[in-house]
Amino acid sequence: MNSSEESRNLEDAAALQGVPDSFQRLWTPHRLIYIQTGTQPKQDECPFCIGPTLSDEHSLIVHRGETCFVLLNLYPYNSGHLLVVPYRHIPNYTDASVAEVAEYGALTQKAMRVLKKTSGAHGFNIGMNQGEVAGAGIAGHLHQHIVPRWSNDSNFFPIIAQTKALPKLLGEVRTEIAKAWLDPE
Repeated sequence: MNSSEESRNLEDAAALQGVPDSFQRLWTPHRLIYIQTGTQPKQDECPFCIGPTLSDEHSLIVHRGETCFVLLNLYPYNSGHLLVVPYRHIPNYTDASVAEVAEYGALTQKAMRVLKKTSGAHGFNIGMNQGEVAGAGIAGHLHQHIVPRWSNDSNFFPIIAQTKALPKLLGEVRTEIAKAWLDPE
């Protein structure tokens, strides 16, 4: 390509900037790291093991229990999407001790109460994906998802565009939930 063609291509590209079309654009630069690195962390780096060694604000932890902790999902399906995680690095629910299972369940119940209070959730999706084949993004460390749902919260974004519009920033949601955790009733 000669300099004249190159110049013309740059002019053509510049002319396209801002040309109206039928697309709405949601800018989500915070997801770039997820896109670039994928869902699975490096083999020797478990975010659920690293998280409790950092500040609650940095790791999005809203509550620390005796055997388990609760944190916001860094890549939420909905605002307030929480995870209940044992401190021990175990892959499956069947590996959890009786004490871990009891606290896991109690924290799940409390998370639901807190989310009802802070966000007015109408319902929840709760679940665990056990193993990579089942869809676990971090298969080596057990965790349970608690996703708040509201009437009419699904629209064309997730169905057609595989996009989720989230109305609050993670830091704001973490602060709100952590504060409410002390008094969920």
